Order: sequence, then C-alpha cells, then structure tokens
Amino acid sequence: MTEHWNSHDGAPADDTGRTDGEHGMTRRQLMRHTAWFGGAVVLTVAGGQVISQIADARDGTAAGASQGIAGAAAVESAALRFVQVSDSHIGFQGPANTDVAGSFSEAIHQVNTLGFRPDFVMHSGDLTHLSTAGQFDQVKQMMSGLRTDRVFTVPGEHDSIGDAGRAYRRTFGAGTLGDGWYSFDTHGVHFIALVNTLSLEKLGHLGSAQIDFVRKDLAGVPSDTPIVVFSHIPLFAMYPRWGWSTDDALKVIALLRRFSSVTCLNGHVHQLFTKTEGNITFHSATTTAYPLPHPGRAPAPTPQVVPARQLKEALGIRTVGYRRGERELAITDQRLT
Repeated sequence: MTEHWNSHDGAPADDTGRTDGEHGMTRRQLMRHTAWFGGAVVLTVAGGQVISQIADARDGTAAGASQGIAGAAAVESAALRFVQVSDSHIGFQGPANTDVAGSFSEAIHQVNTLGFRPDFVMHSGDLTHLSTAGQFDQVKQMMSGLRTDRVFTVPGEHDSIGDAGRAYRRTFGAGTLGDGWYSFDTHGVHFIALVNTLSLEKLGHLGSAQIDFVRKDLAGVPSDTPIVVFSHIPLFAMYPRWGWSTDDALKVIALLRRFSSVTCLNGHVHQLFTKTEGNITFHSATTTAYPLPHPGRAPAPTPQVVPARQLKEALGIRTVGYRRGERELAITDQRLT
C-alpha cells in the first residue's frame, strides 16, 4: 500500500532508514530536504549552508524575516543574476495542463517583469514533449521574447525521442560538443552544461566521453572558483525507482569535490528539492507545464491533474544571484501567479 505523506508530515512509522535504491535516500531524508508545492521557496547558499524559507502564499513574503531579507538583498545586489526555467513540454496535450504554451508564456512574462534584466536564462530540459521540428521551432520562437542577453539550454529525454537528440542539436546545439554538452565562464563563475538523457535505460547516463570532457574542462580551473552545473536529470540519487538519478554521476561528483562551492541545478522531477552534501548543493527546479507526484505517492511519475490554483502554485521559475568575489549564491524559486 502506498503511504501518503508530504513535507510537513512525520516519517511513516515503518520507514526508519528504508531506501529506494542502492544509493537512494530514505523518505525521511527526502522530506527533510524538500519543499514540494505551495509558495515560492527562497534559498540562500552561503559557505556551503543552505537556508530555506517557504514564502507566504498570500503576500509572497518569506518566513523568517531576517533570513528572507538577506536572501532577497543578495539577489538584488548581485553582480551576476540569471534565471532557470524547466520542463515546458511544448506540445503536451492532456488534462493536467490543456495550455502548456500559455503557462510557458506566463513564465516568460514573469522573467521579463522581475525588475531586473537577467544576465542569461537557462532552460534545463524537456523544452518539448515529442521533439518534433515544429515544437522546437515554437519553443525557440517563444524564448526569443525573453529580455536577456543570452539563452542556454540542455536537453531532456523528451527532446530526444526517436532521433537521439539530433533535432534538438540542430535547433539548440550550435557551439556545443558531443551530444550537446559545453561550458562557459562569466562573472568569475564556471558553468558546465551536461547531457544525461541519452543512452537511457532507467537512470540518467553521462558516458565516458562526457566525463572525460568534464575532467579536462576542470583541470585548469582554480579550486576557489564557484562551479554551477546544469543537467536535466538529477546528479544525485533523489528517487532511483523512478529514474530520478544518474547512474555514473559519482564520477563527475568526484571531480567537483576539490572546489569550495558547487551548485548543481536540474529539472526533470517537476518539483522543488534541495540537498547538500559537503561542498555540493543540489537544487531541483519546478516546471512550467504540469506537476508530478511526490516520490512513492503514485505507481509512476505521471502528470497530475490538480485544481487550477494548485497548478499555478506548482509551476514557476528560479532566479539566481551571485556577488563577484564571494562564495554566495542566492536562489529564489517563484510560482506563476
């Protein structure tokens, strides 16, 4: 029988220490690190510590006033500010969201009215639902309306249906290597964009060529350089039973251990999640399309039909600020309202 729980419940009585895979987390660990749906979640990452506040759904203010204000100030005064959107699933048709193009347009509008111009926008995969040429053209045209200097992407598994990602790379792969991976530097931060949605059996997979790319890419980067890694599928074992993990990610994690500050941002799971392991903090983004169930609360991660108000609470964008010369990232998750 599936146990029903949420991030405010205590752990089920029979759940002490049980994991959901070889490297999986217990449900108690999942609950301790997660903020599923509801309001905006403000996270301030400083010195390897993550402080989160769930925003009040009525007025958008963060609980814990001093910490919330500090996080907001970090974003406002940061030298680098960028936005993450994810899982737009353009082309999806179903009762979970009958207008994914409309909700993605609303997310773009929200980015354009943040009160500042992001340095760039990153879409962390599943831009389309069926990876057709028309869907790629549509999402590219829509993202051309973003008020930012640059737009970056990584592919999701829905962007690789039937052609191993070739249509995705024709549209978004200019200047990338291999199956679409790349890196860049800005404002003293080193960014790496990875592809772990090809060669799938159940879990995400990077492959030896991409891991070699990461090894060579990081070889000359000083250890005090902040690192931000983008991928579609999580690089940690969030819920392997549903494929929410990457089977060879530990090889990349080992290469990141020498850096003092590492942030890994992913999509795929359609819900907010934060986990810190030493110097590495993982953040899963929400979606602009439709929510997925909490791990273990459904037989499979299928689109959830929820009331319209709850749907908006589950959809959103992420803004990230970084102050040059410091090790602080300020991350704000915002729902679509």
